[in-house]
Amino acid sequence: MSPMEIALEEARAAARRGEVPVGAVVTDAAGQVLSRAGNEVEARHDPSAHAEILAMRAAAALRADKHLEDATLWVTLEPCAMCAQAASLFRVKRVVFGAYDPKSGGVEHGARVFAHRQCHHAPEVVGGVREAEAAALLREFFAARR
Repeated sequence: MSPMEIALEEARAAARRGEVPVGAVVTDAAGQVLSRAGNEVEARHDPSAHAEILAMRAAAALRADKHLEDATLWVTLEPCAMCAQAASLFRVKRVVFGAYDPKSGGVEHGARVFAHRQCHHAPEVVGGVREAEAAALLREFFAARR
């Protein structure tokens, strides 16, 4: 199973728990999964409990290292500014995301954290991987709540 498929599984699981359906996976240089997570904002009563943050924290803890310099962060939605800054601080090598987020994104939209001159580390970015599927999960989730 590809890392993005695992991230999509995490997003589906998050939706079933009533969380915004975003999933994330961290892989090492060989493509092995180090960690995986879905949003847990509601469950933890913590607005910072985004899938990306949880997955990067778990991967760093597994390695007992604050940096993930050979790692790839796979996420179903363009990271927000908070998560993009965290990816920079964890020094991930690459960020791969699914759906673009014109409203709250922090990579290709909004703050464009990695393009900012004060960004200390800018990972390689690949957007739009399984975009339609990731975007559909979000549309369906929010449509059911309106």
